[in-house]
Amino acid sequence: MAFYHKSVQAVIRERYNDFTTAEKTIGDFFLKNQKDGDFSVKTIADSLYVSEASVSRFAKKCGYKGYREFVFQYRESLNGEDRDISVSTKTVIESYQDLLTKTCNVMNEAQIARIVQYFNDYKRIIVCGRGSSGLAATEMESRFMRIGVDIDSLTDADRMKMQAIFLNPDCLMIGFSVSGQTDAVLYALQEAHRRGAKTVLVTTTDRIFFRDFCDEVVISAYSQYLETGNTISPQLPLLLIIDVIYNEYMSQNRKEREALHDDSLRALNNGKKPSVI
Repeated sequence: MAFYHKSVQAVIRERYNDFTTAEKTIGDFFLKNQKDGDFSVKTIADSLYVSEASVSRFAKKCGYKGYREFVFQYRESLNGEDRDISVSTKTVIESYQDLLTKTCNVMNEAQIARIVQYFNDYKRIIVCGRGSSGLAATEMESRFMRIGVDIDSLTDADRMKMQAIFLNPDCLMIGFSVSGQTDAVLYALQEAHRRGAKTVLVTTTDRIFFRDFCDEVVISAYSQYLETGNTISPQLPLLLIIDVIYNEYMSQNRKEREALHDDSLRALNNGKKPSVI
C-alpha cells in the first residue's frame, strides 16, 4: 500500500468538534460524498441551505487559504492518481490514524503509572461496561486474567449495581463508557466509591462531577460518529487505553508475567505448548 498524505476528509474529522452548526452541515456533506461534481460555493450553499460566507469560513477553518484551495485538495482526495485504495477503505484507515494521534495527545503517562500501581495494590478488580464498552471490559478481563490478576468483568446493568455494594477498600473498580452517560456504570462507580473502593472511569467525555466519585478519570480519544460505530468500532479508543495499561503492567515484571501468560495458554490447550495467538 502506497504512502499517502492526509486527505481533506481526515482534516474535516479532526476539526469537526470546533465547527459551528452550519459548518458541521457542510462537513457532513463532504465526508459522506464520494463522487466528483459541482462544488462551487453557490451550488454547495444552495443545496445545503447555508450562506456562501459559511462555506468560505468552513474552508478556512479547515486550514486552507480559501474555498478554491479546499475544493482542489478535496478533488485530489477523491480522484488522486497516487491513491491505490478506495475512498471507503481510506476513510477507515484515516479514522484509525486520527484516533491514534489523538490518543497520543491526550495520554497522561503519570496517570497510567498510578493506575498500573493500583493493579499491584488492590486484591480484587472489577471492570464494567455496557454495549461496546462492555466488550472492552470483557477484553480487559481476558488480558489480565491470563497473567494472574484477580479480575472480573461485568456487562449486565443489574449485576454491576449488585456487585458494587459488596466492594470494599481492598477493591478496584474500573468503568468503561464511551459517552460518559451510561447510568449503570456511573451508579456502580458511585456505590463502589461510597464503600471505600478505588474507582477509575475511562471515557471520551470529561465532566466535573465525575471527580465526586472517581479517583481517576482517564480521557480516551474521541472521533465523530464514534458512538454509533458506523465507521470504526466504538470500543477502539478504550482498547488502546487497555493496551497501554497492560504493556506498562507487563514491563514491571515481564519475565514472570510472560511465564504466567504461557502457563494460562498451556492450560487452555490441555497441557500442550501454547500456540501463537
